[in-house]
Amino acid sequence: MPSLGEAQTRRVHTVIVGGGVAGLSAARVLRQAGLDDFVLLELEDQVGGNARGHQMGGLPCPLGAHYLPVPGAHAQAVAQWLQELGVIHHRHGRWVGDERHLCHSPQERVFVPDASANAGPAGVWSGQWHEGLMSPERLSREDQRQFERFHQLVRQTAQVCGFAMPTSQAPWHAGHQALDAITFAHWLDRAGLTSRALRWYLDYACRDDYGASLARVSAWAGLQYFASRHDVTQDGWQDEASPVLTWPEGNAWLTRQLGQALGERVHNGHVTVQVQASRHGVQVWSWSAHTQRHVCWEAQQVILAVPLFVAQRLVGGAISALSAEASRPHHAPWLVSNLLLREPLLDRAGAPMAWDNVVFTSRSPSDVGIPALGYVQARHQSLAMPVGAHVLTHYWALGGESEQQGRHWRQALMRDPWQTWAARVVADLSAVHPDLGDRVARIDLMRYGHAMAIPGPGVRGSAALVALQRPQGPQGRIHFAHADLSAYSVFEEAFTHGVRAAHQVLSAAGISRRII
Repeated sequence: MPSLGEAQTRRVHTVIVGGGVAGLSAARVLRQAGLDDFVLLELEDQVGGNARGHQMGGLPCPLGAHYLPVPGAHAQAVAQWLQELGVIHHRHGRWVGDERHLCHSPQERVFVPDASANAGPAGVWSGQWHEGLMSPERLSREDQRQFERFHQLVRQTAQVCGFAMPTSQAPWHAGHQALDAITFAHWLDRAGLTSRALRWYLDYACRDDYGASLARVSAWAGLQYFASRHDVTQDGWQDEASPVLTWPEGNAWLTRQLGQALGERVHNGHVTVQVQASRHGVQVWSWSAHTQRHVCWEAQQVILAVPLFVAQRLVGGAISALSAEASRPHHAPWLVSNLLLREPLLDRAGAPMAWDNVVFTSRSPSDVGIPALGYVQARHQSLAMPVGAHVLTHYWALGGESEQQGRHWRQALMRDPWQTWAARVVADLSAVHPDLGDRVARIDLMRYGHAMAIPGPGVRGSAALVALQRPQGPQGRIHFAHADLSAYSVFEEAFTHGVRAAHQVLSAAGISRRII
């Protein structure tokens, strides 16, 4: 580290490291409570973390997370904030999204290639698009029976254990611990749920929310996905989760609302390199890409709103719970690709273009053995069919079915040239849209080596995660706020951890005003 004489020294009450959802929500709480003496240090040129946005040809599109379910009864902090923005309203005992922000119909569709007809769902719906991902009327009688059985098991388990989003609202139960000890695939095997249609659907859900297949995530995580987002109190299988809020630029719309009131408190282009806490305060060292100088921030409190393995590098071995948890190799690599098309694609038969467009397949047509998640039509909210240039956003979760597979594709993601990955994306989409290659004007790729935590067996039930939600370090000056603390990465979890960490800082400062 440079000496103090070589670095600019600045004093501030609180330093927030990380400008993702957790860091931004923490900053909001501090500001609203009247603690203005804080800074937020962000590595990138804009805040937002994995929820940043982008533009191609003047058209907005997401670089990562692209939707937020309308909050349920447990997500009070998120719901209150969204209500302040006018995004949702409370009616008849539940939260209802404003039509301007709700995803419009058709929300989802699925395409089954002809080659999958004999091994997949009923062959009568192969070779074309169908609305929804998995509707009972398109399934064989045995598939329907297994979907119903899965629904019953989710409902029974939820009645015993309880599930909520954010997960902090569901007290950890011995039943949770048992589910957290095995993979979701093992749990399905044990229940005799072997339907290929069901397994594909559940695997898709795991890859979509957790970045890896049902062979890697825990049974707790697999059931959490459905029990916290679907109405499991209803009788019969429902292929519908909570209504979805979305914007052309994805969740960047949300992080922009969080960040716009912070002004000069946000310092972009700051690489935090070390955090040292003592009885008397905290020193946070950062490198400013703009001034090409080190800055030593002398503070009373620090909120580390960064992935736990990054936090470990900042504080070293000073916190045993962090050392134990950060050693787990459980983050999924992702590739998010935005394709600017000169004109609309020629669509296949069946349901029209939806917001989310998915292909029923067990592997990619490219050399990547992991199936992609499909693509989002970023202008879906305009209520008009694409005319002229428009953007498609393609998602590829590369955590795979094993730690080794995830590591392989993380290395390939960083090693292989962008042209190779662009060709893979085009090959993946061309299996459904053969004319794609002739219509692409530009492809922008966003590579995330460690995009999100994978809730593998034993992760969510770790005692270290519980400990890290309490103040740490000398005099409790270090506070952790990141979705890693919930073992998986979604907006509600990150936002809630930011609120909790901010209240810990306020409590230490003797400020008792409660903000959610």
